[in-house]
Amino acid sequence: MLRYAAGELAAFETLYERHRGGLYRFFLRQSPRLVAEELFQDVWSGVIQARRRYRPEATFRTWLYTLARNRLIDYRRRQGHDPLALSAVTEAALDDVRNGIADNPLQLAGLHDCLELLLRLVEALPTLQRETFLLRHDAGMTLQEIAAALDTGLETARSRLRYAMGRLRAGLPGDCLEDHEHE
Repeated sequence: MLRYAAGELAAFETLYERHRGGLYRFFLRQSPRLVAEELFQDVWSGVIQARRRYRPEATFRTWLYTLARNRLIDYRRRQGHDPLALSAVTEAALDDVRNGIADNPLQLAGLHDCLELLLRLVEALPTLQRETFLLRHDAGMTLQEIAAALDTGLETARSRLRYAMGRLRAGLPGDCLEDHEHE
């Protein structure tokens, strides 16, 4: 980001390529597709606008997801509620899965059921647990980065993730957990 602020446009391309997938999924798992796309574009516009005043007080990823979370909170406030559209989220997640196992309809059907249940369970998590889970598993952030992005302590972030994982495991049947316990 510092190189981009100094005028190196290729540095922005590197940042975008490195973080676009995780950032988009972060929004997509918490909002309808059109909203996710709008928030995604808004955050990258914010990155461009902030390039001259950016200060590396944390990692770029932490700063980026803090910006993203704030945009999502602003959106939720404007809506007056937490608008998680499960059908849009489910379809987006299923698109990711379909590409890899389209040749095995039985596996796809079972995975579809497990994925839909998992997404419902993620939706049902308390907001801070859901954000912590998504930052860890969609954005790939470390617990330290999550704590910084959520402006909380490391142990609080660790605890939220542990509770989220416990709730998700408790809600999934055994056949959904087989061969995935290590992930």
